[in-house]
Amino acid sequence: MAQVVAGSYDCDVVVVGGGIVGLSTAYAIGRAAPGTRVTVLEKEPGPARHQTGRNSGVIHSGIYYRPGSLKARYAVRGAAEMVKFCAEYDIPHAVTGKLIVATDREELPRLHALVQRGRENGIAVRELCAAQIAEYEPEVQGLAAIHVGTTGICDYAAVARRLAEASGADVRHGAEVVRVDRRPDRGVAVLTAAGDIVRARILVNCAGLHCDRIALLTGDEPGARIVPFRGEYYELARPELVRGLVYPVPDPAFPFLGVHLTRGTDEGVHVGPNAVPALAREGYDWRTVRPRELGATLAWPGSWQLARRHWRYGAGELHRSLSKPAFARAVRRLLPAVRDEDLVPTAAGVRAQAVLRDGTLVDDFLIREAPRAVHVLNAPSPAATASLPIGREIARRALAGLAGSER
Repeated sequence: MAQVVAGSYDCDVVVVGGGIVGLSTAYAIGRAAPGTRVTVLEKEPGPARHQTGRNSGVIHSGIYYRPGSLKARYAVRGAAEMVKFCAEYDIPHAVTGKLIVATDREELPRLHALVQRGRENGIAVRELCAAQIAEYEPEVQGLAAIHVGTTGICDYAAVARRLAEASGADVRHGAEVVRVDRRPDRGVAVLTAAGDIVRARILVNCAGLHCDRIALLTGDEPGARIVPFRGEYYELARPELVRGLVYPVPDPAFPFLGVHLTRGTDEGVHVGPNAVPALAREGYDWRTVRPRELGATLAWPGSWQLARRHWRYGAGELHRSLSKPAFARAVRRLLPAVRDEDLVPTAAGVRAQAVLRDGTLVDDFLIREAPRAVHVLNAPSPAATASLPIGREIARRALAGLAGSER
């Protein structure tokens, strides 16, 4: 592999990963520093093939996230910006609002805590008694609920395509990164599986499900590993049962929001996801097993610590994955009219969840800098919602590194 030679750069910034975060970063760099040469390397033949294009399409309000965290700040800001971006570029979207419904008395304290958290994050929240739930969702039942008016839906794959077009970057598809040669005094040279070499002053790692691998290729220890969790979805055969978005009260011990109901921009209703370990980074079903990737997950001490700590929760998720009636029972807690046959399997997604060595789930966005590199090491949901402000933050760090390298 050719080495980096000062003055022989193909671009200023090479972004690894053409999902919504990588493309938002390229877009932000172009707006903040016109003339900066950016190349985006995406291993798939098109954009948004993984987390970006396989989520439920929700524009999150930011109510769930710890006040002051990056998730809270960027989701609240990003939701408003995403609606504006979609309106400006005529991308399908709607501000629908959503219900978070408590179906058990034990959930009521957590529901009230969410009200307080929402207000601390600057989000308008309306508290509802059981009878008032029907104002929004006649078929939904619960003991109490809250209505969050700023939640919406959009087509994130379309957003990603528009970001790519508007960024002015050289976006290359089918460009899987297999090697990185970083020279702190010179720059980086990136080799793709096709044999192409891209030389840049600085690398930005937005590789999602493979971000820890790219960090290691660059020579940086990320301190965490991606443990992939598959989220399985169904389509509701009777979409008229749901008007908008309906969520359960989440368990604060996990970054997953539980099985929810989402009416999308296509007027169909998605039901899910659950959260089960995937047997490959891109393991969208139980048949997809990649021994090397699975071995790397099992070799990470945090995977075993996580399993030991949360085996009971995991067993429930696994049961709902393998048993459609069990999944349907979970849905009926919110929507009693649902029958097993109303649930039609549809495409699954995989969440790139960073796990620390001690088994702790990283609960905030995680961005780390290194010589000639910026690594985005944890950016699952609500990263799509927050992608515009996240992109600006990554761009700020990359441009600062670029300025420092030119001194």
